[in-house]
Order: sequence, then C-alpha cells, then structure tokens
Amino acid sequence: MRTRLVGVVLSLVLLPAALAAQGFTITGRVTDAASHAPVANAQLVVLKTSAQARTGPDGRYRLVVPSPPAVRGGKVTVAVARLGYAHAERGVTLDSAGVTADFALVASTVGLEALVVQSAGVVAQSPGARRREAGYAARVRGQTAAVQGTTAIDAHHGMPAPRDPGADEYGHLVENRFLSAARTPLSTFSTDADAASYANVRSYITQGSAPPPDAVRIEEMVNYFPYDYRQPAGDAPFSVASDVAECPWNHAHRLVRIGLQARRVEESTLPPSSLVFLVDVSGSMNDETKLPLVQASLRMLVERLRPQDRVALVAYAGNAGLVLPSTPGSEKRTITEAIDRLRAGGSTAGGAGIQLAYDVARGSFLPGGNNRVILATDGDFNVGVSSEGELVRLVERRRSEGTFLTVLGFGMGNLKDRRMEQLADHGNGNYAYVDGPAEARKVLVTEMGGTLHTVAKDVKLQVEFNPARVASYRLIGYENRLLRDEEFNDDTRDAGEIGAGHAVTALYEVVPAGASVREAGSVDPLRYQRAPSRTAVARGAELMTVKVRYKAPQGTLSRVLSFPVEDGGGSMAAASADFRFAAAVAELGLLLRASEFKGAASAEDVVSLAGGALGSDPNGYRAEFLDLAQSYARISREGIARR
Repeated sequence: MRTRLVGVVLSLVLLPAALAAQGFTITGRVTDAASHAPVANAQLVVLKTSAQARTGPDGRYRLVVPSPPAVRGGKVTVAVARLGYAHAERGVTLDSAGVTADFALVASTVGLEALVVQSAGVVAQSPGARRREAGYAARVRGQTAAVQGTTAIDAHHGMPAPRDPGADEYGHLVENRFLSAARTPLSTFSTDADAASYANVRSYITQGSAPPPDAVRIEEMVNYFPYDYRQPAGDAPFSVASDVAECPWNHAHRLVRIGLQARRVEESTLPPSSLVFLVDVSGSMNDETKLPLVQASLRMLVERLRPQDRVALVAYAGNAGLVLPSTPGSEKRTITEAIDRLRAGGSTAGGAGIQLAYDVARGSFLPGGNNRVILATDGDFNVGVSSEGELVRLVERRRSEGTFLTVLGFGMGNLKDRRMEQLADHGNGNYAYVDGPAEARKVLVTEMGGTLHTVAKDVKLQVEFNPARVASYRLIGYENRLLRDEEFNDDTRDAGEIGAGHAVTALYEVVPAGASVREAGSVDPLRYQRAPSRTAVARGAELMTVKVRYKAPQGTLSRVLSFPVEDGGGSMAAASADFRFAAAVAELGLLLRASEFKGAASAEDVVSLAGGALGSDPNGYRAEFLDLAQSYARISREGIARR
C-alpha cells in the first residue's frame, strides 16, 4: 500500500529571551543512517513544549527547552522530521550542563512526516504517519485530547481523503509562445511578487501527487525565493539587474534573467499601519487547515505590531459583523482574544464582509500610513456580492482611496485560487497561499515588510529585443500579467506592486539569431510596406533593452528606468548560484505544467541543478525545494498519475 507523502507543519512561536536564558540545552547532529553524511534542514521539536530547531549544513542543531516547566532530571521527547526520511524520536534526560542527542535518519520514499506543533505546545503526527505507527498515534491522540477546546490547530483523527483538485478552481493558463524578435520586438507585462502558486504546488507534492497544470504559475514559483540582488542606489525604490547563460533544458538557446530588488526597510522605520483583518468564518472554513490556521497566522502578525499600529477585526458568514473595532497594537491581548473567539459555520457573505471591512478601514484611515485590508479565506464567496466583476470593481474603488488589499488563501479541496489572485491584483496588494504555520511566519513575519508595505505600485516591465541578436524569444510565466505594448506608457493602466525588500524575477528563453525561428504561426509578406530597417545600435553587442515604469505608492505619475543587456556567452555552469537556482525552479515548473516547451527537462536535472546552487540558504527555503524536487522525481518514477 503506497503511503502518502505529507508535509511538515511546525510551530514558529519564538521563545522569549528570558525563557531561553533559563532553559536546558540539547545539542546534537542529524545524519543519514546509510552514508553518515550530515542531513541539513531537518526540523526538530521537543514534544509538549515550544522548543524547535533546524539543522545547519553540517547537520548540527541546538534546542533550548524552557525552564520552567522543564526541570533538571526531567525527561522530554525530541522528534525529528525531514522530507525523504522516516520520522524519528528519542527520549532525553535534561541536565543543567546540557545534553547531546544524535539522530541517524533512515531514507524513506514516504518523505516528511507531519509534525503539527500546536499553539498550546502539543505535537500531533499526521494521519498517514499514524497508519504506520499505531503506538505513537495513541500517545498523540491523548496529547491532543488534553487541549481540546483551545484554539490550537487540532490533529484530524480520521483518515482524510486525498486532496481532490477537482474541487479547487484555477484560471486556465495558456502558455506564452515563442515570438519573432523581428515582427514582435516588444514584450510587455505587469510585474508581481506573489508566490502563492509555489506554496500550493508544495502542498500537492508533499501529499504524493502532481498539481493540476493550471495551479502552476512558474513566475510565482521562481519569485517565492529571495535572491542576492544589489540594493537600489539613490532615490530609486528598487534596483534592476540581468544576466544571461545557456538554457538548461535546451542548450542551443539562451536563458535571460531580469531581477528587480526593492529597497529593504528597517521595520522600526516603516510607517504606521491601520489593518483590518477580514476573516471568513463560513462553514467551508471548518477544517484544521483553514480557520484554526488563520487564527494562528494572525496571532503571529499581532505579535509584531507596534504601539503606533492599529488592528480591527471583521468576520463574515451568513452576515458580516465587526468583532473588534480599530485597536492600538499595544493592546495585543485584546486583539488575540478577539481572534480566538472566531468560530466557523454558515454560508459566506464575502461581498458584504469586504464592504464592511473597507468601511472600517476608511474610519481608521492613517494619512501617510499603510492602510490595508487583510482577507483570510478559501475564496468560496457564495452569498451577497459574489460575482468576480462586482468584487473587482469594489476593491478598485477602495484602492483609489488609499486602502490596499492583501489576500491570504487557506485550505485544500475548495480553493478558489483564481478569484483570490484577481482580488489582490486589483486591490493593489498581494496574494499568498498559507499551507501551515511555517508559511504563515514567512509571509507575515519574515517578509512582513514586503507583504504589507508597498514601495512602488503599477510596476511594468517592457523588453525590446534586438533582431540582429535574437531570432525569437519566450517569456516564461506571467501569462495572466501580459499587457499591450502601448499600455506601458499609460499611467491609467493598473499593474503590479512591489513591497519593501521584495524581489521580482523574470526569465526569458531566447533563440539566438541565425537559428530557426520558433514561433506561433506566421504571416504572409506585406503588400504595402517593408519590414523596418535596423538602426546602427542593432549591429552592436546588445541583446535587448529593459525598461521599467513605476509610481510611488501614493503617486499618480510614473517614472521610467532603462538599461541595455548584453550576452557574454557564458554557460549555466559558470552562472551565479542565484541564477542556477532560479533556472532549476523554472525547469520544475515546466515539468509540472507538462509544458510543450520543456525540451530536455527532467526531474533529475532539476535536482542536480538545484543541489549545486543552494548557497548560504539561511531560512532553508532552497533545501526545502531540493527535497520537493527529489519527491517529485520519485513520484514521476513511481508513475503516480496526475490527478
């Protein structure tokens, strides 16, 4: 019987410094049982506590168990999980001098065991793991029962059905095709730093299946990861960089990377925020991956609020209601108690909820501040203002007043992905998919500045290709962000937003001049005019020219940046680790989409390319991607059908 892959969801509640100072230390090393090589990015927790750690590149970790309640001579259980290995745990006796606990993990096609660390400090194992380890499951169920009635993310004790992608809704994506640089020299699109697709794709693969092709937006997969782009100079809100190398899946082609890096801003210097949490409490949210996870996510954000920030809470189901009026960030207990009171049930008046949230935002508007509605939902609006057109017009009206919209998607099997993406785009905000506390912390804590604070809006990118150097080209991804060429100079045309510290990456696959032009169709020669003649610049070394147009967050007039790109003829092997890693992510996206342009791409090549481009990886995101690629390679080998 094939065991389902499941993901690891770990609590990311930070230990207060005072407790850490009084705690007991557990250190050790995690290695592969067969090769004895260090296992990086393994995740460890101490059961019944908030202690957690992640192994470094050398496989070493350090856990601090808070005291109290832990005491010298007391016994705790340390559990470790890593994608590609079987779950392991061992008992440890605490000592004031510190103790050592090493782990040797056994490789497994099962992948990562699910450790759900709840806000009350209780750890539950996944249903799939319980089927394999009945003894451990009994202990887990007892631990979970001890905290029932709290707002913890409870373990699901039944046998859950596999995720049914047929109930999820995705917009149909038609892949960009190769275009002739001579006939179509301009490529124009709206930039965006959304990364929801990667987290969603991850949730499918960790459950043992490939995602639906329309769930795979390659640009969002690439943009999930931070890259080492230079910081902007002068008063520009972002820098622009580019590089060119051999295309990994078609060695006769070139791959071009364009990167925009927004200025990083110290959290203490960010303008004050007036936030309205708009939480879906309808019946469709009554699942441990939905409302309880929403509550845990919002509590993380509340912990980062400053006294000058404000939060209101609106809930909607059959009716919309104000749960908490705008409250200063210093009153964290009041805010979290309001979040904890939320319960799921009823139908969904999404439109009415959004209207009320915007009205509350207008009443607590901070001039010069970050005014934003944060919508947390599975996107299943079925009562009230429910049509996509009505909702889009609503958020467009309110964005013109200075209130932006961030959309957080939750849950599996009923996800309205396309609708949430469109709302965020038209609300001058961003869209993230949250599949666990780790992703919530990434979006709302680690990258809070970029998620909530816009540094440039209506950001558009236009590339002009030199036909003397380029036969044809293809933009990888951004299918639903394409603009008409004339819209680049149109300041009334809405486009993407970039938040503080965010990076946006775009990739082009280029067919060099002299090669056969691969493009979608052709036209007959013109009767009344000839093709335009080439300028003297076309005979130079420039491959293309990149132009970026943007506005200040509260501005109405755009500015433009422009720079040329040359091809130095380098190989992908000689490219930077950042470029190689971005190429690996794109290659996996091509495979997941079953793209007709995937060329010689393979899961094994993705693993090889990503494995040699992990770099410093301080947050372990790249190591996690490597695990994901390895899991997909196994899925492909085992012939698990796309569902």
